[in-house]
Amino acid sequence: MRALPFPSLRQRASAPEPMPTLERVRVDLPDGAGTAAWVARFDRDRFDLRVGLIDPCATVLAWCEEGEAEHAIVGGFYMRPGGPPLGHLRIDGAAVASEPFDAPWDERRACVHSAEGRVGLAAWRDLPADAAGDVLQAGPMLVAAGRNLIAAGEDLEGFAAGARQFDSDITAGRYPRAALGTSAEHLIAVVCDGRSDEDAGLSMAELAGAMIDLGAADAINLDGGGSASLVVGRSLVNTPREEHGIELRGGRAVCTALRFVPR
Repeated sequence: MRALPFPSLRQRASAPEPMPTLERVRVDLPDGAGTAAWVARFDRDRFDLRVGLIDPCATVLAWCEEGEAEHAIVGGFYMRPGGPPLGHLRIDGAAVASEPFDAPWDERRACVHSAEGRVGLAAWRDLPADAAGDVLQAGPMLVAAGRNLIAAGEDLEGFAAGARQFDSDITAGRYPRAALGTSAEHLIAVVCDGRSDEDAGLSMAELAGAMIDLGAADAINLDGGGSASLVVGRSLVNTPREEHGIELRGGRAVCTALRFVPR
């Protein structure tokens, strides 16, 4: 992995509120392919993470431009077209209407949980049923305690077995991807491009490896493909693409996002 010429947000803007750092990197893959990825790091002492419901569905960029967030990354999956969100969803301690994942995978799939200034990643079954704060279910978990959790032939959260609720098995192949990682110091928002001659995208295992290389102790996969979007300073930094490499201007309309809120 190598840094590409791309000025950080701190170099491009000045503001009294805390700002993330933004880096563009090149992920080189063993077969000679590669992909560009955008990495935004948010100081955990200066930013909180909140779940945002986008209703009606809109692109993350449009949602941010409407004043909902300055910095955000795509959230979880949803039933197409237009929703509802897939998986458990809680905002301010209250359940939000959503389509549950098929059993038995609903209990096993990973979640982002943010409450009282703390952000953690865990399976739904490991969270309190009345969890405080915000919960967004996505998955699979990519990294735990610095260890790559994606192994060939394993389907621990049932994304291959439970592909009925998706366009395809999201764990198979290289695609544009989005992920959230955590370290002791940072929340790490990552989106990679794909579906173009220059950018191959990443497999789920390659995404997990990239998150480890970027310093994440724990990491979770978020919605990808044409939905993969990272907005920093109300600017979309990546290039979302539909199948066959068709560019999606502004990204795809989605149901949820994770927003990074200065304290």
